[in-house]
Amino acid sequence: MAAIYSGIYLKLKSAKTSWEDKLKLAHFAWISHQCVLPNKEQVLLDWVSHVLVSYYNKKLELEDEVVEKLWAYLDNVIHSRRLQNLLKSGKTIGLSFSIAQVINERLSETCSQKTQQNIGTVLSCSSGILSTPSLSIIYTAKCELLVDLLSKLSQLACQQLASEDTVSSQVFSILQLTFAQYLLIQRQQTNPNRVFGQVTSHLLQPCLLLRHLLTVRSWTQADDNHVRQHLSREIRNQVETLLQAGLFQPELFSSYKEELLPEQEKKKGALKSLLLPVNTVQTKLGSAFCEPALHGAVVAGSVSLLYKLFLDSYCKAENHLLCFHMLSRLFGCLRLSGLQQGVREDMLSPADWSTELLALEQLLNLVLSSDIYNVASDRIRHKEVQFGFYRKLAQMLMSHSQASIPAWFRCLKLLMSLNHLIVEPDLDDLVASAWIDARVSEPRTKKPQEALINTMFQTYSKLRQFPRLFEEVLTVICWPAADELRLPVFSASLTVKLRECLLELPPNQILDILCLFVEKCQALIIPAVEGSADMALKLLSVSSVLHAFLFNMRSLDDVTPSSVVLRTQSLLAKVQKGIIQPLMELLQAPRREEEKSDLWLRKASDSALLLVYTWVEVDTLFGVSCSKYVSPAAEIASAVTTSAARHGGISAFLPDVEEQCWERVMELANSFASTSKYCLQLLMLQKMKMILMQTEADLQALQHAAAFILESGRSSMSRGESEPWDGDISAVSDLTYPTAHWHLVISNLTILLPYISLKDVEYIANVLLETLALAKAQEADTDSEPSVSIGKISLGLMHSSFLPEMKVLHCAFLTSLIHQFARVLPSAARDSVDLPLQQLSAGNIPWHEEILAPCRPVDPLEAPSENKLLKDELSLSWKTLEKVAQCMVLLAKNGCPVILKESQLESCLDLLEIASFLKLDSLLPSDCTRCFLVLLSLLANTRASVSCSKLLLLKFLSTCFHLLRCLQAGRNANSIFKVFHASDVLEAVMTSQLTACKFFTDDLTVPVWAQYLQEVEAFLENFLQMIIERRQSVRLNLEKFMSFLVSCKPDVGGAKSKVWKNWNPAAGQLLLMAFTTLCHVVTLYLQQLPEKKLQSADVLSALLEPVVLQMVRTVEHGLQSNTQNQPLPVAFIPAVTTLLKADLSHTVKKGWQKEHSGFLEQPRVKLYQKFYSQILRELPCAGGNLQFLQSALQFLTVFCSVPDLYPGKETAVMVVFSIKKLLTGPAVTTQVIQSIEMELTEVLVQLLGNCSVEEFYTIMRLVLQGLEMRNVWQQKTKEVLSAVTLTRLLLSCPLSGDKEKAFWFASPQIITALAMQTKEACQDQSLISTIVVPILETVAALLRQGEGVLLNPHHVALAFSILLTVPLDHLKTEDYRSVFQGVHEVLFSIVQCHPKVLLKAAPSFLNSFHRLVVSVMHEGRQKGDRGNTDEFEVILKCAHLVERMYTHIAAEMEDFTVFSAFIVAQYVTELQKVTLHPAVKKHLTEGIYHILDLCIERDIKFLNASLPAGVREVFKDLYNDYNHYHKAKKQGEEKYTA
Repeated sequence: MAAIYSGIYLKLKSAKTSWEDKLKLAHFAWISHQCVLPNKEQVLLDWVSHVLVSYYNKKLELEDEVVEKLWAYLDNVIHSRRLQNLLKSGKTIGLSFSIAQVINERLSETCSQKTQQNIGTVLSCSSGILSTPSLSIIYTAKCELLVDLLSKLSQLACQQLASEDTVSSQVFSILQLTFAQYLLIQRQQTNPNRVFGQVTSHLLQPCLLLRHLLTVRSWTQADDNHVRQHLSREIRNQVETLLQAGLFQPELFSSYKEELLPEQEKKKGALKSLLLPVNTVQTKLGSAFCEPALHGAVVAGSVSLLYKLFLDSYCKAENHLLCFHMLSRLFGCLRLSGLQQGVREDMLSPADWSTELLALEQLLNLVLSSDIYNVASDRIRHKEVQFGFYRKLAQMLMSHSQASIPAWFRCLKLLMSLNHLIVEPDLDDLVASAWIDARVSEPRTKKPQEALINTMFQTYSKLRQFPRLFEEVLTVICWPAADELRLPVFSASLTVKLRECLLELPPNQILDILCLFVEKCQALIIPAVEGSADMALKLLSVSSVLHAFLFNMRSLDDVTPSSVVLRTQSLLAKVQKGIIQPLMELLQAPRREEEKSDLWLRKASDSALLLVYTWVEVDTLFGVSCSKYVSPAAEIASAVTTSAARHGGISAFLPDVEEQCWERVMELANSFASTSKYCLQLLMLQKMKMILMQTEADLQALQHAAAFILESGRSSMSRGESEPWDGDISAVSDLTYPTAHWHLVISNLTILLPYISLKDVEYIANVLLETLALAKAQEADTDSEPSVSIGKISLGLMHSSFLPEMKVLHCAFLTSLIHQFARVLPSAARDSVDLPLQQLSAGNIPWHEEILAPCRPVDPLEAPSENKLLKDELSLSWKTLEKVAQCMVLLAKNGCPVILKESQLESCLDLLEIASFLKLDSLLPSDCTRCFLVLLSLLANTRASVSCSKLLLLKFLSTCFHLLRCLQAGRNANSIFKVFHASDVLEAVMTSQLTACKFFTDDLTVPVWAQYLQEVEAFLENFLQMIIERRQSVRLNLEKFMSFLVSCKPDVGGAKSKVWKNWNPAAGQLLLMAFTTLCHVVTLYLQQLPEKKLQSADVLSALLEPVVLQMVRTVEHGLQSNTQNQPLPVAFIPAVTTLLKADLSHTVKKGWQKEHSGFLEQPRVKLYQKFYSQILRELPCAGGNLQFLQSALQFLTVFCSVPDLYPGKETAVMVVFSIKKLLTGPAVTTQVIQSIEMELTEVLVQLLGNCSVEEFYTIMRLVLQGLEMRNVWQQKTKEVLSAVTLTRLLLSCPLSGDKEKAFWFASPQIITALAMQTKEACQDQSLISTIVVPILETVAALLRQGEGVLLNPHHVALAFSILLTVPLDHLKTEDYRSVFQGVHEVLFSIVQCHPKVLLKAAPSFLNSFHRLVVSVMHEGRQKGDRGNTDEFEVILKCAHLVERMYTHIAAEMEDFTVFSAFIVAQYVTELQKVTLHPAVKKHLTEGIYHILDLCIERDIKFLNASLPAGVREVFKDLYNDYNHYHKAKKQGEEKYTA
C-alpha cells in the first residue's frame, strides 16, 4: 500500500517524470480501484489545480499541448460520475480559489484576443464547477470572482453575436447558469450600495450590450436552435432581473431622491448620501464600451429599459416628479438631446434617427401609461417643469422633421395625448410637416401618420376647436407648395375618422370651417388661378376639403334649426356664385390645343367639376330630406325635364351656366382621364336618378346618359393599364381612372342595365370576363390598404347575389365565356364550324330573347307578326341547341375528339373556375342547357395530349363534373332533356371517361383520382335520379344505360371490345363505380314503386341480373390484377358491398339456412371471404384515409350481419381487434374518429348483436386492457384513446341479456379506470384534447345510459373526481370549448339521471359547477381589444351553458333550495373580482336570477349580513337589478298564467 502511495505521489511530484507520463498516471489513478491513495480524489484535484495555477503564474513552463491536456483532465474529473457519486455520498471535495482566478484570466485573454479557439475545455470546466454545489463555492464565497466570470462570459457572448459566425450553445448555456448563480447571490446580499457598485462597475455595460445584440441579431437556421428559441429570451429576462435588483433596490430610493430632487432634500436637512446613482449610470452609458457604430443604438435601446425598471421599482403617485427628473436625465443620454443644444442634424443617419426616435417613443409611452404627467399638478406645484421639457421635445421634433420614420409620428401623437398645448404653438408646422406636405406612401409609415391626424381630430373635436385646427390646415394649403404635386388631403381611412368627428360636432362649427374655406378660395385662389399651376393645386386641395366636409357632415332634416338651414343655403349659394361660376367661365374660354395639356387647366377642371358634383349631390339631398331647405337654383326641377335630352342634361343642374359653356367644359374634361371626367359620369348618374324620380321618366334621356357613362371609360379600359384606387374622388389619375370608372359602373349596374343597348351589355360582360382573369394575380398581392382594383370589383360582382337577378348580363356573360372556351381550342378546331363549341359561340343566335321577350311591350295591332317573330327567334336558339346536342353525341360515338395541349387545358381550367362563380342553379332554361352542353362537350369531345400532366387532366375532369352537379341542382335542370335523350348523355360521358382512363393507370393512389371518382359518382347518381323523378321513359333510359354498361370492357383497348385483353385498373374502378351507383339508384327506385307497377319492377330486376354478373367479373379481374402487397382500390369496396347486399336480399327470399344455391354460390362466398380478410389486414394501416375507412366499415357492417360468412374459425373478436388496432394507429386523430363514428357504431351493433356471450366477454377484456394504467405510463396514449372510444361506442349499441349484465358489471371498473387515466393525462397539456375530452364524453354517456342501472352512489360520485381534476385555464380556444362542454355534459347527466346521488354529493357538485362559473368569468372579462371573434363566440356558448345549468337547477331540483344562498354567495364573490363583457354578463345574470328565485327572505338577510364589504355592494346591485327586471317580469307573467 505504502509503496503504491509513495510511488504515485513521488512520480507526480518528480521533475524527471515526463508530463505525458504524469497525465497518464493521474488518469489511471483517478479511474483505477487498484490505486489506493488516502483522500485520492482531493489529492489529484489539488495536483492538477496547482500545476495550472503555477503555469499561469509563470512559475512553471509547459508546452501548449500539455496545458490543454491538463485542462481536459480537470474537465473529465469534474464531470465524472465517480466525483458526483462521492459528493452525493457526503464526501467533502473542493477546489482552490486560485483555479477560479485562472479560469477568469483565461477567459479574459480570449476576450482581448477576440478568438474563441481552444476555450471550449475551460468553459466546460467552469460549467461543471458552477453546476456542482460543493465546487461552485469557489465562486459563490468570493462574489468578486463570480462577477468577473459573468462579465467575461458576457463579453464572449457579445463577440460571438457580433461576428458573422454561427452561434453555438456552449457559451450561452454557461452564461445562463452563471446568471442564475449570481442572481441567487445578489438576493442574499445585505449591502445595496455594494451590489450597486458591482453592477455598475463590472456588469452594466456588458449586460446592456449583450441584451442589445440578442435583440437585434438576425438569426439563421445555422445558429443553434436552443439559443435562438429559448436561451436568448431567458438571458434577456435574467439581464433585466439583474439590473432591476442591482440598480433600483428600495434601499437606494433615498439616494435617487437626493440626487434628482436636491432642493426638496436640502429643505429637510443635510444630504445623507454621497452615492450619485443617476450620474453613475449616465457616465457608464456615455463611456465607450463597444464599437462606435454600435454605441448609439445600444444606449438608445438601454435607456427605455432602465426607465421601465426605475418606474417598476419607484413609481407611485407621490414620486411622479422624481420619475420625470429621471426621464429628463436618461433622455440626456440620447443623441437627440444634442439637437436641442445645437448639434448639427446631419450627424445622424436615417438609421440613427429611427433608433433614437424609437427610444423616445418608448420613454413617452412609459410616461403616458404610468400617468406621470399631471397637467394641473405640474402647473400649480412645479412651475410647469414637465410642460417645458415636453415643449422643447415638440420643438425639436418639429424643427427636424422625419416624415419617413413611423416613430416620429408616434412620438408626436404621444405628446399630443399628454397635453395638446405641448404642440399647439407649432400647430401650423405640425399640420404641414406631418400631414399636408408629408410625402408618405409606405403603409408602415402611413398608419402612424393617420393615427396622429386622428388624435388631432379627436382632440380638437372634444375641445370644440375644430375650426382652429382647420384654420391652420387652410393656412398650410395656401403656403407656397412644398412639392409640385401634393398628396390628397384626406385618404379613405382619414375620411372615415373625419366623418366620426363631424357627426359629433355642432353644425355651426362645421359651417364656420366651410365659410372660412369658401371665403379664402374666393379672395385668394380664384383670382390668381389662371395660368398658375401652384394656385390650381391649392384650389384642388381646398375643393377636396369642401367635398369631404359636405359629404360627411350630418344632413339637414326637418329637426335642424332654421338658422342652420339658412346658413347652409347661403353657403351653397356662395360656392355656386363665388367659386363654381367663375371657374366655369374660366374653363369655357377657347384655347389652343397645346394649352389644353397645361397642369393648371387640368387641375382647375378637376376642381370645378368636383365642386359641381358635390354641390348638386348635396343640394339634392338637402332638398329631399329637409322641407325648410330652398335650393339656390330653385328652377332645377323644371329645367331637368326640359333640357334632359340635350348634352346629357347636365347644364340643367346649374341654370346660371350657359349651355354653350357646358359643352366646352365637358369637351375639356373629357380630354383628361382624371377627376373631372369621373365627376362628369357621376353627374350623369345623378341626372338619371333625378329623371327616375319624376312621374314620367324620359327613356331617351336615360339611354343617352347610360351610354355616355359607358363610353367615358371604354378607351381607358381597353388600354389594360390600371392601378388600385382608394375611393378618393380628388385622387383620380390616369392610372386609377379605369378602376374608378369600373367601380362606378359595377356599383350602379341596377340603374344602368335597363337603359343600355345589348351591345353595351355584351361589352360589360366581355370586360367582366377579362378582368376576372386578372383578379387572381391582384388577390395574391392584397395588402391592408382599403383600396380596390378592377379585378376585386369584378370578383365582388361575381360573388354577389345581384348578378343572377340581372338576367341579361348573366346571359351575356355566359355567351362571352363560351366564346372564350371556343378561342382556347386548337386553331384547326377553331376553323371547324361544326364543332359543338363553335356552334354555341356563333354570333347570330339570339340567346337573350328568353329574357327580353316578357319585358317587351307589344302593340295589339302588330301582335300576331311580333309574336311570330319572337317565337321564331326562340325556336332558333332551341334548334341550335338541339343540333349541337346531336352533333356532340355523334362525335362521342365516332371517337373524334379535339386534342388539347397542357397550356390549353390550363386555360380551360381557369375559365371553369370563373364559370364556378356563376350561380349555376339559377340559370334560365336555355342558359342552363347551353352551359350543360359546353361542359359535356369538354368531357366528351376533347382529349388531352399524351404529354399533358395527368394530375392536371384529373383536376380538369373533376371540375367539369362538379359544375355539372351544380347545374343538376338548378330549378331548370330538366331543360336539357329538350335536346337530349338521357341515355345518350350517360353513354357519351361513360365512353369518353373509359377512354380517358388509359392515361391514369399509374395515378390511382393520388388523392385527385379519388376525388375524380367521387365527382363522377355524384354526377351519375344525380342524373339517374333526375331520370327517375322526371317519370318519362324511365324504364327505356335505364334499360339502354344498363345494356351499354354490360357491354363495356375495362381494358386498355377502349370502351367496347369483345375480350378483356389488357386489364386497365383505372377503367375497372370507373366501371365498378358506375355499376354500384346504378344498382343503388335502381334498388331505391324499385323499393319506392307502388304495387300497381310491380310488372316494371320485375323487368328492371331482371335487367339488374346481368349488371350484377358483370360486376362480379369486373371485381374478380380487378382482384386478380391487384398485386399481393398492393392495397385494395377504394372503388372496389362499395361495389362488393352492393353485390353482397344484393345476394343477401335474394337469399332471404330463398331461405339462407336451407340452401346455398341461387345467388350466393360457393365461389361468391369465397370472394366475400377473401375481401373480408384483405380489409381486416388493411384496416389498421388505413390511417386517415377517410374514404377507405368509411367504405370498408360499411362492407364489414353487411358482412358481419351474417356470422356464417366468417372464414374458418374467425369470430367477431377478430373484427373488434382490427378496429382496436385501427384506433391505435398514429394517423388516427380525434377528428378522424368523429368522421367514422357512425360507421364504427353500425359495425359494432352487428358484431355485438350476432356474437356469443363468450365472444362478448373477450371483447370486454380487450377494452379493459386498454384502460390499464401501464399504458399511460409507457406513453401508449393511443391504446387508452382506442379503449375510451370503444367504450363510448359500446354504449351506443343495444345490449340485452347476459351481454348487458356483463357490461354493467364491469362499469365500476371502467369508471375507476377513467378517473385514474384523467388524473395522469391532465399532467400533460398535449393530452387534453386527445385523452381528457374523449373521457369526459364517455363518462357523460356512461352516466346517461346507466340511469337505473348504476345503483352504487360511490361509482357515480367518482365522476366528480374526474371533473375536479380537469384543468380549465391556459387552454387553446378549441380545447377550452371541448373541455368546458365535456364537464358540463357530465354534470348535466348526473343532474338528470342520478338526482339522489347529487343530493348526497352536493359539495362536489357545487365545486365542479363553480369551477365552470369561475372559468367563464375569467375568460369572459372585459378586455381592451376583444381579439378573435371565434374565441369570443366560444366563451359566449360556455356562458350560455352555465345559464342553462342554473335554470335547470332552479326548475327541476326543489331539494337543492337549501344551497341557493351558497350558490349566490359564490357567484358574487367571483363577480367582484372581474368586469364582465356585457354579452357574457347577460347570460350569467339571467342564470343567477333563477337561483335568486329560490332564495327566501331569510337567505337575503343572511347574505347581506355575512358577505364582505366589497362583495356585499356587488350583491346589492345584483339584487336590485333582480327585483327591478326579473322579479317584476316574472310576477307579470304569473298574473296572466292560468
